Amino acid sequence: MPHSAPTRLRVAAIDFLNPAPLMWDFDHPPLASALAARYQVHSTQPSLCADELLAGRADLGLIPIAALTPELAIVSDCAIASLDCVRSIQLIIKLKSHSGKLNPLTAQVDTDRALARVRTIAADTASRSSLAYAQILFKKFIGTAPQFLPAPANPIAMLRHADAALLIGDPALLALENRTRIESTIGPCLWLDLAHEWTYRTHLPWVAAVWAVRTVALTGSPLTPTQLTADLQLSRDHGLAHIESLVEEWTPRIAIPPATTRHYLTRNIHYTLTPACVAAVELFRRYAAEASLLPPLPTLRFL
Repeated sequence: MPHSAPTRLRVAAIDFLNPAPLMWDFDHPPLASALAARYQVHSTQPSLCADELLAGRADLGLIPIAALTPELAIVSDCAIASLDCVRSIQLIIKLKSHSGKLNPLTAQVDTDRALARVRTIAADTASRSSLAYAQILFKKFIGTAPQFLPAPANPIAMLRHADAALLIGDPALLALENRTRIESTIGPCLWLDLAHEWTYRTHLPWVAAVWAVRTVALTGSPLTPTQLTADLQLSRDHGLAHIESLVEEWTPRIAIPPATTRHYLTRNIHYTLTPACVAAVELFRRYAAEASLLPPLPTLRFL
């Protein structure tokens, strides 16, 4: 007996703070029950979302831009991006000097010198895009190739065994809140926001992730591309209209002040895939291909 086409799209989502506005309608009434009839959502790590899509274990995913392939189509104008500092991707470098301060007039020069001294980086590998951004920073802009050592997201342990630590997502936000305690143990450090480093050097936004779909999954599905796009955009818009509710929900879940969560969701993260963001994704993939970090992706595919 032939199998019927699945009635629900399988969705790989990320249980971090930054995509919370995108997932609003999936998690809250009055639209959660209607969406549950069209989508089957489960949470995973950013680095695993694309694996699930490409392996056919998921149909739609919020995936790192490093994981885009010609087989996947970008859906809607939603994104996880930043126009400057994002806070949730931190490169922490142990300083040789104990001053811990930079002269504002020579800050970028000093930053580049500090980056040039880095030989080993303990890296949280939860996001492929963040790891690739860090590798591009060193290869393209500094001209070095430090060794990246996969490590659990514990900044003190990471910095005890490497020159620098790369933290991503909620662990990066927590590290910033505990900066004094970390430096009292490790010593003075240079804290670099990699989104800011990218925007400073390219004059383009920093983009982390986009919704992507296996278009074959829509074949025979009652869910149309128009409905899918509308569902994702409306969920994003409703989430941005309920920031205070998200702050209240996430305050017990992550040990940062509510004011920091509010600022993060409203000022640090940019949730629209603008033309400048598209240009940033294209440049990122070109730089990554030139550095042999990722396969070439000549054109982006949109649903």
